[in-house]
Amino acid sequence: MGRAEERRARQRGGRRAAPKSRRSPAAEGGKSGKSVIRRLFTWKKILGTFFGLCLLGIGAFIALYMMVDIPKGNAAAQQQSNVYKYSDGKILTRKGETNREIVGLSEVPKPVQYTFVAAENKSFYTDAGVDFKGTARGLINTLSGKGKQGGSTITQQYVKNYYLNQDQTISRKLKELVISLKVDRTTSKDDILAGYINTSYYGRSAYGIQAAAQAYYRVDAKDLSVAQGAYLAALLQAPSQYDWQAATDTGKRLVTARWNYVLDNMVEEGWLTKAKRDAMTFPKPKEPKGAPGLDGQKGYLVDLANRQLEDQLMQEQGISRDEAEAQVDNQGWTITLNIDKKKQAQLEKAAKTQLTSKLDPEKRSVDKNIQAGAVSVDPKTGKIVALYGGVDYYKHYRSNATRADYQPASTFKPVILAAALEDDAKTQDGKPITASTIYDGTSKRPVEGSDIAFAPENEDDQDYGDVTVQTAMNKSINSVFAQLGVDVGMTNVLKVADKLGMDTADLKAVPAQTLGTMGASPLQMAGVYATLDNHGKKVTPTIIKSAEHNTRTVEMPDPIGDQVISREAADTVTSVLTGVVDDGTARTSVRDNSERDGQQVAGKTGTSDDNKSAWFTGYTPDLVTSVGLFGEDAKTSAQTKMYGAGGLERVNGGGFPAQIWAAYTFGVSAKNSRFDLDTDQGAAVRPTQSPTPTRTPTRTPTQEPTTEPPTSEPETTEPETSEPPSETPTSTPTTKPPTTPTTSPPADGTTPEDPVDPGDEL
Repeated sequence: MGRAEERRARQRGGRRAAPKSRRSPAAEGGKSGKSVIRRLFTWKKILGTFFGLCLLGIGAFIALYMMVDIPKGNAAAQQQSNVYKYSDGKILTRKGETNREIVGLSEVPKPVQYTFVAAENKSFYTDAGVDFKGTARGLINTLSGKGKQGGSTITQQYVKNYYLNQDQTISRKLKELVISLKVDRTTSKDDILAGYINTSYYGRSAYGIQAAAQAYYRVDAKDLSVAQGAYLAALLQAPSQYDWQAATDTGKRLVTARWNYVLDNMVEEGWLTKAKRDAMTFPKPKEPKGAPGLDGQKGYLVDLANRQLEDQLMQEQGISRDEAEAQVDNQGWTITLNIDKKKQAQLEKAAKTQLTSKLDPEKRSVDKNIQAGAVSVDPKTGKIVALYGGVDYYKHYRSNATRADYQPASTFKPVILAAALEDDAKTQDGKPITASTIYDGTSKRPVEGSDIAFAPENEDDQDYGDVTVQTAMNKSINSVFAQLGVDVGMTNVLKVADKLGMDTADLKAVPAQTLGTMGASPLQMAGVYATLDNHGKKVTPTIIKSAEHNTRTVEMPDPIGDQVISREAADTVTSVLTGVVDDGTARTSVRDNSERDGQQVAGKTGTSDDNKSAWFTGYTPDLVTSVGLFGEDAKTSAQTKMYGAGGLERVNGGGFPAQIWAAYTFGVSAKNSRFDLDTDQGAAVRPTQSPTPTRTPTRTPTQEPTTEPPTSEPETTEPETSEPPSETPTSTPTTKPPTTPTTSPPADGTTPEDPVDPGDEL
């Protein structure tokens, strides 16, 4: 720098003049924009903000830590009896006190203690009582609405059980974190572990390890083996799903995997030798026993009420089944049921007089394997007014009213007809399907139009020749409904079944489903037929009238839903089903019952392949009741055949089930009640025609269906005989339906009841 420049610089205050920029104005503007961003987001400012937030968070946590004290334990105080009432407000039963017996840790074998640590928190003996990562994940999941997540330590779970509650809220989780840190500092690990295993819920209404040991293995906690302890430890993750006696195949697979996980962790931690671990086999728990005060039908009613309340809490709060169960079981609820005391007593009486009094296990071994279940619903309100779950809750813990592991058999046939009418389906030759459509009722006739070969057998291999859909329903002719299902399309049939209330999620759309080879419960079938009785408006049967707690009242959903099939379709099915009672498989037990007092009745019998189940689901205008009989091995609970039960050659739907139904219904339903039907089809509004038994194949259903009776057929009802009509087997196919009804009985003198549905094992 020259002297002149130095002098000028001093005159400017020591600053040298900046050289003139040679950049364009646009470049200047871009540079200015970047400078603003850099000035706002410098790494120093970002780092400073981060540390500032950290300090703020630490400060907030310190303040929270100082403000939150360890509260007094409240878990025992929260456990109260639930009160259950009949619909009129009279007490049905109380459920409680809490099934818990506190035991000291010294009474639990050390290896069994280790099973809980291995299952839940391997670092339990060395950690500070919290899992910050797991807690953070739980907070994030709570904010995002994902609900319960794992990751809590044993200390945190103990704090939640004993000091707090099961609510999935941010405030509860933050309190859990602080209290857990304080508890870990002030309480020994052994005391924390003892508190954890004594306050946890194990399912079967069992709180604590002593109650769980008795509930699952009928032993005291001190006598538990390591294998049994590992099962109880595994159970805590999902008590309802992992209870072996009630678990699905998936549940059994999952709990077995977790049991193995527990034992493998014990080996890894040095708490169990590999040799002993390899020698262990899975210890299957014993059958559950009912809790005190739940004798007779009470336990079945309470279980369904609890289940439906849990369903509602799960929907409202987005919580798991186990969390909902913990909120309901012994929590001080007052639950009023829809059960009508008079109807309940009548249903129990009907089951006793028409079934259990006629069974003699000492005389016939098969009689000890007979189980009955029934559900009765008001179709206008959806209220479950009576329920029969079995002979006694203490003698048979599982409710036969809600079990869905037996085939509904021919009681599924009305669903097929409903689908045909709802979808305006046509026969293979393009003719509309109505109650008067003619089908070939030949036994073992291959169905047409199916990608899967299917040729079902009618009961006793009986051939019927050309019959109307009405007559096929009356006689429960398998071959007709197999073809009808294919004509409608099995996908459409299952879609309508789902709309009506059946669980079809895992069903394949194959022709064998026309025989009712899926599983269903009396509760489900009562809902399906109640929807038909309610002119196609969906009925979801509910047992709960009201559910009140000292902190809230739960509003149950309306049992009456939307119109799921048209009124005309529903009413036509009802009209057709009156023929089953007046001219079909339910004649003797229902139509001719001396207690019937003018009630119009619709219904359907069902008998599964190998006689493992038998059904009658029927209804009057004001009452729908589904009755099921099930063969269940008294020792293994496996499905068994009912041949010979009650001294009968075979248990049919028109036998014990229909007799129970009639003895109950005709004692409580309105007299002289008539259906209000919006249809011109079916037995309720027009006569039916007789089938023509034949022993040779007949033509495929190509005759023009019509809603009017054939002109050559006199308008008379089918003869009311105790046996179906018969003709001498023909040697050539028939070309048209018979023009006059016949009255002669079959040559062998037998009375076809409800056709057995082959395919039980498919």
